[in-house]
Amino acid sequence: MSKQNYELYADKALAGDCLTDAEGLALLHTPDEELLELLAAAFRVRRHYFGRRVLLHVLMNAKSGLCPEDCGYCSQSSISTAGIERYPLQSRDAILEQARQAARVGAKRFCLVISGRGPTDREIEQITDAVRAIKQELPLGLCCSLGLLTRAQADALKAAGVDRINHNLNTSERFYPAICSTHTYDDRLDTLEQVRAASLERCCGLIAGQGETDQDLIDVAKALRELGPDSIPVNFLHPVQGTPLEHVHDLTPMRCLKILSLFRFYNPATEIRVAGGREYNLGHLQPLSLYPANAMFVNGYLTTSGQPADEAITMIRQMGFEIEPAVPKPTPV
Repeated sequence: MSKQNYELYADKALAGDCLTDAEGLALLHTPDEELLELLAAAFRVRRHYFGRRVLLHVLMNAKSGLCPEDCGYCSQSSISTAGIERYPLQSRDAILEQARQAARVGAKRFCLVISGRGPTDREIEQITDAVRAIKQELPLGLCCSLGLLTRAQADALKAAGVDRINHNLNTSERFYPAICSTHTYDDRLDTLEQVRAASLERCCGLIAGQGETDQDLIDVAKALRELGPDSIPVNFLHPVQGTPLEHVHDLTPMRCLKILSLFRFYNPATEIRVAGGREYNLGHLQPLSLYPANAMFVNGYLTTSGQPADEAITMIRQMGFEIEPAVPKPTPV
């Protein structure tokens, strides 16, 4: 196998050109001994747009379990027997306190997540009440991940001060029926359209390692390039006992780094966040994820624990990177 020209991938990305499918496939098959060359090329693109800055995100699971959907990767789904906590939407004060903790550890964005197909109107009222309280007190960007949304719900969230909505594609259109049957890929696209129409930023990514092919990864990278979201969280499957994917272990640390690089080249100017499954799948190679990615979650995920913020900050600084500061709260006139 001839050696790849990784700098050519960076040249194309910086010129605004999309890699071909053949180039994407070759990238995913980068020999492990050439991984550092691939990461250096990915870092060249990342540095051009984001310098050495890293955005910290903190996530709150504000409503856990109780979900009617059958997503195979999720411990909160109707078909999961995982031993997780299950509780309704938490109170305004509880959400506000979690946001305060996020601000204290230096997060730039607080991500509020609820389980379920989509929020009820009552839940929207409770969430917007909490959002107004957070925005009044804290200099945090606010992202909500609430499932399928209507235009009216998206408008209400925008009016309350929500900056961004997360709604992932999760995988390619071809592979989607293999991981979920209770809603479709098109349902997800519709929610993303309602979010765009409401002038909200869009956070949209994937979960790698669910049994998809290399071509599926390339197809979702291209789909995200076409959608043009503001942020792409790259999650790596953390198999949870009691879910249909509990025995799927397709990822290695080096495979994860190649996938992150793929998404950097296909989406060069977009925030790439190394997200769920980072600790489980990357292990001791986590610091290298900073070369293609410019953001990460700290302090855990929905139903799995994660790297504490202080440890992540130490890792970031020891790698020669710096924390992106939160936007100061405007002083009232």
